[in-house]
Amino acid sequence: MEQRSFFARPLVALAFIVFALSLDQLTKYLVEQYLPFEQVVAIVPYFALYRTWNEGVAFSMLSGMNGWAIVAMRLAIITFILWWWRSSEHPSWLSHLGFCMVIAGAAGNVVDHFVYGHVVDMFLFYTQTWSFAVFNLADCFITTGAVLIGISEIFLSRKANKESR
Repeated sequence: MEQRSFFARPLVALAFIVFALSLDQLTKYLVEQYLPFEQVVAIVPYFALYRTWNEGVAFSMLSGMNGWAIVAMRLAIITFILWWWRSSEHPSWLSHLGFCMVIAGAAGNVVDHFVYGHVVDMFLFYTQTWSFAVFNLADCFITTGAVLIGISEIFLSRKANKESR
């Protein structure tokens, strides 16, 4: 009998998603309660906390779009990710962890719409002449999860396919 990857187990995956979503929402609650609005709070050189609101998706793209259309788009993405995850084989625990992270992050930004009416962002990388778009923990989950899925699908799945031949 073949043993399933740790994060491929439904209860483990659900527990991780709920934990990550809760952590994301806790950070946003604390930011909304204690961080001044649109004021840099330097942490270390080139990194600061900076509370702002994002009315759109992906670094304020589509900020003029109806909020419910953005929620519908995010839910469609979550549905697609769930379908992709469950409809094909993913031999590596990295891909399963990545799917959990993407779902948790996307769900975190959907919850923001219902709780705040916008997405709460707080992390800022900057120099004296440049700054990266402000983002949040949910965005970190989405990006890290996507990278893990990509690494797994590109490198580890190919290795598994070569070994099975």
